[in-house]
Amino acid sequence: MADPARITELIASIAAINDTPADQGITRIGFTPSEKRAHKQFSDWLCDIGLTVRSDEVGNTIAEKVGLQSLPAIGTGSHLDSVPGGGRFDGIAGVVAAVHVAELLVRHEIPHRHPLRFVAFVCEEGARFGQACVGSKAAGGHWSYEALQGIRDSNGISIADAIQRSGGCPSDVVRAIWQKSDWAAFLELHVEQGGQLEESGVDIGLVDLISGSTRFELVLEGVASHTGSTPMHLRADALTAAAQVILLAEGIANDGRHRGTRVTVGKVDVHPGSITTIPGRVSLWVDVRDIDSGRQRLIADEIVRQARAVCDARRVALTPRLLSDASPVVLPAWLRDVTTTAADQRGRSYRVMYSGASHDSQMVAAVAPAAMIFVPSRGGLSHVPEEWTSANEIARGVEVLLDSIMALDKLGESGDCSV
Repeated sequence: MADPARITELIASIAAINDTPADQGITRIGFTPSEKRAHKQFSDWLCDIGLTVRSDEVGNTIAEKVGLQSLPAIGTGSHLDSVPGGGRFDGIAGVVAAVHVAELLVRHEIPHRHPLRFVAFVCEEGARFGQACVGSKAAGGHWSYEALQGIRDSNGISIADAIQRSGGCPSDVVRAIWQKSDWAAFLELHVEQGGQLEESGVDIGLVDLISGSTRFELVLEGVASHTGSTPMHLRADALTAAAQVILLAEGIANDGRHRGTRVTVGKVDVHPGSITTIPGRVSLWVDVRDIDSGRQRLIADEIVRQARAVCDARRVALTPRLLSDASPVVLPAWLRDVTTTAADQRGRSYRVMYSGASHDSQMVAAVAPAAMIFVPSRGGLSHVPEEWTSANEIARGVEVLLDSIMALDKLGESGDCSV
């Protein structure tokens, strides 16, 4: 059985690696020393129980427990970075689940045919580069070296530079790609980051679909001028134009034609940022998410088109810049059937649901069959210090995860797969 006390201990150890005072949440940004320390902690835990651990060319940490036969691997894991001032469970619950599964396998001397891999991905959050799932995109074969060089953070540091500074080798990013023939399946436990499980009193969420995301920057350039001496009718105020664009984006998402679409302007930069100067330049960062791939892109295009009309009317120039574009991913039904059976055998209530958030499983699904197991989030809160999932809830997820892995390992054989 999974041990809630051990889960609490593991989560607390990662939460202590933090660039923010504890009362302000968790800050462990991708490709920073704190993220690297968290990966070192993950590595130490798995080395201590006898597993072989390595880092790939972008900094993903992968531990392996050798199987009895030469078969494709079964993997599990998640990420260790956070958004600024975030919570202690997003990503971390999945990594801790992987560690605890490995500990249970070793402690109980559970035999398995397939090699088992335990993975901590780097830089899953899009907070630094506007680009989510950097490490798992490398594993899924979604990167070129040129693309890594072309995406920069607010300080002008490219993803390639950040990888290099963290000890990786971005020019060899192709070597980080997982080979399809080498993987039987990958399973990720994650906190739901929504309120459906808690509201319905259900133990486990089994994901059938992960939303896509189109992210882009809109740069609006007007004319900075004195607030007192410039008449209202002569202004080209970039911020008032931006405010109208934000509201039209919200209106598009709320339109009945777009049920299920989520549009967010999560970041706004205003220049020159003085109370006595009309804003001359504003940057908006827009995130469009949907479970319908075509609609996702059409809505992004519609936002840009309507924003341009607003800016033209206000004598403000508009420059859009695509940051990232990921399609929705349907996870394989046969693998979800395995997790469903595991939940049933444990007597856990479950529901099949889609994920509105992006995840590492979405990226590795290009090279390995992937499944996701959700555990409840209190109040549906995530990416904030108040994010919370109890150790008992995570333990229930760990047991379903372990049983699913063992069922996959025993496919084609008879016998009880539970521990």
